[in-house]
Amino acid sequence: MTDTPTPAPGRVLVPADALRDFSAALLEKGGLSAEHARTTADVFVWAALRGVESHGIARVPAYLDLLAKGVANATPDLALESTTPAAAVLDADRAPGPVALSAAAEEAVTRARTTGVAAVGVRRTVHTGAIGYYVSKIAERGLVGLGFVAGMPNMGYTGVRGAAVATSPLAIAVPTAQGSAHAPLLLDMATATIALGKIRQARTTGTPLPEGAAATEDGTPTTDPALAVMPLPLGGAKGSGMSLAFEMLTSVLVGAPIFAAFHSDDPAGRKHRQNALLIALDPAAFGGAQAFAAAVDSTLTTLKGLPTADEAAGVYYPGERSAAVAQGRAARGVPVAPKVWGELTSRARRLGVALPETAG
Repeated sequence: MTDTPTPAPGRVLVPADALRDFSAALLEKGGLSAEHARTTADVFVWAALRGVESHGIARVPAYLDLLAKGVANATPDLALESTTPAAAVLDADRAPGPVALSAAAEEAVTRARTTGVAAVGVRRTVHTGAIGYYVSKIAERGLVGLGFVAGMPNMGYTGVRGAAVATSPLAIAVPTAQGSAHAPLLLDMATATIALGKIRQARTTGTPLPEGAAATEDGTPTTDPALAVMPLPLGGAKGSGMSLAFEMLTSVLVGAPIFAAFHSDDPAGRKHRQNALLIALDPAAFGGAQAFAAAVDSTLTTLKGLPTADEAAGVYYPGERSAAVAQGRAARGVPVAPKVWGELTSRARRLGVALPETAG
């Protein structure tokens, strides 16, 4: 599967490198250092290449606003705390998520090379971006990456009226052998049935929502996008239970609880923040990296060779199709929606940043 050869009507095609440079320039004007701006832009363009529009270039204006309002710290003092070789906590000092989690992923890989398994918690960051990016970076180094994030409650919980827990994501990346025909496996999912962005999109178009996907403010399920204000957990009690567990694995573990503070009487408990946990596993510590890589490839090849159901277009593993989309967009350019392009153009003029050259 590959991306469509031409963008949808009204979309602008921009080469990935040009889009990365442009985004970094905007973020630097917003107050980030050149290094942190580039790191953040990398995460956005990675998501855009893979077709994850909700976490792609559309996030640039939102991050500029977070920086302008002081919600995100443009000059954070990242501090690493550790009392054991296999674990550490990175206090992000309200750094943008891409800055904090990129540093945490690098630290996890470095430690796992020595200890076999390493975990790095991230405390007090601001919007992590596409969590699949960070575990993919771990996988690029030949290690297995796992990531969990907890944020502000914006999703229902089974048996509770109103928003209770966050649409906390989970991501797992498994590397394949060097030169393999298979892209790395990448599972990147939220604990919600539907994304908040899709609810907003349905509201704009007036399209009914799927049954059991969203709810009104008091938690009543609805298919009416005009009434829906929050997603419902994936699989009911399973999704809400996973979200609560991720709060324990991240926020509570690093000493920065979000859930309890949010539902307290303290107004500070509703201040935007997120926490995360990244884990790196070195296959060399579990029997051998080469044997592991070969077995991964064999597993994926076996899956691809299974009989295809009559109604199925094919058999795919997590991350396969988005990797193909990324390959196509890297060659032809990244399509940017008209509304997003208009907002980026407006910000560029305001900040004195030149627009990137388009691909078509």
